[in-house]
Amino acid sequence: MKKLGRHLIVELADCDRDILNDAEKLEYHMNEAVRQSGATIVRSVFHRYNPQGVSGVVVIAESHISIHTWPEYGYAAVDFFTCGNAVDPYKAYEYMREKLDCQSPLINEIKRGIPSDTDEVINHKSISAPLASPVASK
Repeated sequence: MKKLGRHLIVELADCDRDILNDAEKLEYHMNEAVRQSGATIVRSVFHRYNPQGVSGVVVIAESHISIHTWPEYGYAAVDFFTCGNAVDPYKAYEYMREKLDCQSPLINEIKRGIPSDTDEVINHKSISAPLASPVASK
């Protein structure tokens, strides 16, 4: 695979239920997790459901992180998807695990990229290859 990024799929169980239902706190913590990882925040959007639960995403220059909570179960599903070598998604994960007071984490890492016979990391903002024109030249 020609790796463009890393995607952490995280299950956070046995978390603080009050924090899982607080959209404002979650947005603050998710933005801070981005800073801890070394990524660059573009924009964040969070929504609190009625009667409970929060979904939110922080778009970063290097991809995104997102969270979906079920306070009634003390559970959050969190994705940390980062491109490039300058960002460490594990720092964001560790920060969120601590802030949610998670007692039972489960983490899976998926390499994201272009299927290939070679195993290499490629630049996610490559400008060496020109974009193909949608109109064929005559």
